[in-house]
Amino acid sequence: MAKVSLDLIMNLRERTGLGMMDCKKALEAAEGDVEKAIEALRKRGAEIEAKRSDKEYGAGIIHAYIHPGSQIGVLLELDCETDFVARTEDFKKFANDICMHITAVKPLYLSPEDVDPKFLEHEKEIARSQMADSGKPEKIIEQIVEGKMKKLYSEICLLDQTYVKNDQLTIKEVLKDLIAKTGEKVRIHRFARFEVGN
Repeated sequence: MAKVSLDLIMNLRERTGLGMMDCKKALEAAEGDVEKAIEALRKRGAEIEAKRSDKEYGAGIIHAYIHPGSQIGVLLELDCETDFVARTEDFKKFANDICMHITAVKPLYLSPEDVDPKFLEHEKEIARSQMADSGKPEKIIEQIVEGKMKKLYSEICLLDQTYVKNDQLTIKEVLKDLIAKTGEKVRIHRFARFEVGN
């Protein structure tokens, strides 16, 4: 295993929010390559999630965030398996960060599965009509339409959005990092965004 410097460990800790020992182990295994270490930690989050898929979400918190000026507020339900994890600072900080993200980026849905089918069909029709005179084969048009829907999801679905605090990650990836950190299944269950006058 490669010996890694404190600077590297601190760099990884800053980027992931994980503990010093977790960062040190991941960097040693990745022979000092920060990107490889991040990838391995994220994979670990996905593995924990898969392994614990039969576990119940028995705990969690409702977090309320009021933006300065009291014109915008967000309520978020964040679920996990145990009260122990629900009470940790990492869990609460994550909830607050996600509320701030929702305040800024205004997602309409949690995930693509939640998007209103009528709204989706309407958007697909608009995309198809834009391509109608392109002379492209039907198959290519459908691929382009699907590409446009993916882009739409990244704009309106919380889990697919780019995280405001780190534009290299989606909310889904930040959530996987929290799962790796806590060792438990965690999910954003639902949210509501309120804005005065809307």
